[in-house]
Amino acid sequence: MNKVPGILLFIPAYNCEKQIVRVLDSLDEKVMAYISEVIVVNNRSTDGTEEAVKEYQRTHTYLPLKLLRNGDNYGLGGSHKVAFSYALKHKFDYIIVLHGDDQGDIHDFLPVLKKEIYRGYDCVLGARFMLQSRLEGYSLFRTVGNIVYNFLYAIGVKQRVFDLGSGLNMYDVKMLRDKYYLRFPDNLMFNCTMLLASSYYNQTIRFFPISWRETDQVSNVKMASQSLKTLELLFNYIDMPTSIRGEYREVAISKYEYEEVN
Repeated sequence: MNKVPGILLFIPAYNCEKQIVRVLDSLDEKVMAYISEVIVVNNRSTDGTEEAVKEYQRTHTYLPLKLLRNGDNYGLGGSHKVAFSYALKHKFDYIIVLHGDDQGDIHDFLPVLKKEIYRGYDCVLGARFMLQSRLEGYSLFRTVGNIVYNFLYAIGVKQRVFDLGSGLNMYDVKMLRDKYYLRFPDNLMFNCTMLLASSYYNQTIRFFPISWRETDQVSNVKMASQSLKTLELLFNYIDMPTSIRGEYREVAISKYEYEEVN
C-alpha cells in the first residue's frame, strides 16, 4: 500500500472577509479526508479577514486550521513563498493552493485526490479554459483573451497550456526544495513565472478542469498593464530561457517572515 501523503492546504487571503468563511465552509469531510493541515496566510488585510478566520477557528475547533500573518504585505507571490517555505519546514509531501476569495471550488480537485493523479506529476494546475471547465460571471472578451495568451505561452513552454494561473493548484513539495521561486515576482505575475520555470526545469505538468465564478469578489487585476507584463515575461523567456534564473522582484526581500496568530 502506498504511503498516505501529507497534504497541506494553503489559502492566501487579502481583504476577503466576505468570502473567506465560504471557502472554509467548503472544507467538508470529503475534502478533509485528504488534507493534513490548513493554513490561511493573511497578507496584511485591511478589512476583517483576520478576525473572520479567528472566529472560524473558535467555532470549528475540529478543523486543523492555522492562521499565519505575513510580516509585511508581500503580495500574492510573496504569500506563496511563505506557504512553500512552511510546507518545506514542516515536511509536507504536497501543497494545494486555494484562493480565499471563493472563486474556485476545492471539490473540483476531489478526482485528483481520490485517483492520486498528483503522484505522477510535479504540479497539477487548475484550468479555467478546458472544454470541461465551467465559468460563471466571466465575460466572453476575457475568456477569448485568456485562450489567446494560453496559446502564446504554449509556444514558449512547448506544450499545451490551459491556464496561466488559476486560484486552485497543487505542487509536489520536492520540486520546491531548491527555492528557485524566491526570485520570482511577489505580485500577480508569480504563477506565470512558475509556469515558465516548470518548462525550464523540466517539471511535469498536468492541467485539470475546474469551475470558476465571479460574484462579489473584488479583483486586484489591472487588465491592460497585466496583459503587457504577461507578454513581456513570455518574450523575455523565449529570447533567453536562462533569464528564469534571474531576479524578477522590484524589491528583493531577504526573508519572507510570518507569525502564527492565536
